[in-house]
Amino acid sequence: MLLLSPASVGLPALRKPILGAVRQGASLPAMSVKVRAMAKDTSESSDVGILEKVAIGGGLLSAPVIGWSLYTLKTTGCGLPPGPGGSLGALEGVSYLVVAGIVGWSLYTKSKTGSGLPNGPFGLLGAVEGLSYLSLAAVLVVFGLQFLDKGYIPGPLPADQCFG
Repeated sequence: MLLLSPASVGLPALRKPILGAVRQGASLPAMSVKVRAMAKDTSESSDVGILEKVAIGGGLLSAPVIGWSLYTLKTTGCGLPPGPGGSLGALEGVSYLVVAGIVGWSLYTKSKTGSGLPNGPFGLLGAVEGLSYLSLAAVLVVFGLQFLDKGYIPGPLPADQCFG
């Protein structure tokens, strides 16, 4: 379907002359409008505590680790390998705990205040909160698919099915 607009349509006069007809060449008095916006700057707030900083750092690190873990789980049927000295497996486990903690903190704050976590500096805490919910949704989907495909979800420690 093709819509055509009518040819040039004249707009009604936006301003009416103040005192009768305006002579040609005469100008109307200029009006100035001052607009003033006042808002609290939350990006540079100094009330960010150590808990918020740890949550931002942990959440920004945990989201990609969980993504890697879920991709590995879906493609191989097992989580991340233990790595040297168990470091990759430990990082994977801690990442799941960090995301669970951020989601729990967010739900607690939502139940007490009616809104989620504060935005934090440069909106990073809000972004981490969103990434944590997204990671939780991805975990539920991939774990469900894993259970339907293979009949099990690997445990937190190496077992016979994975790295045993």
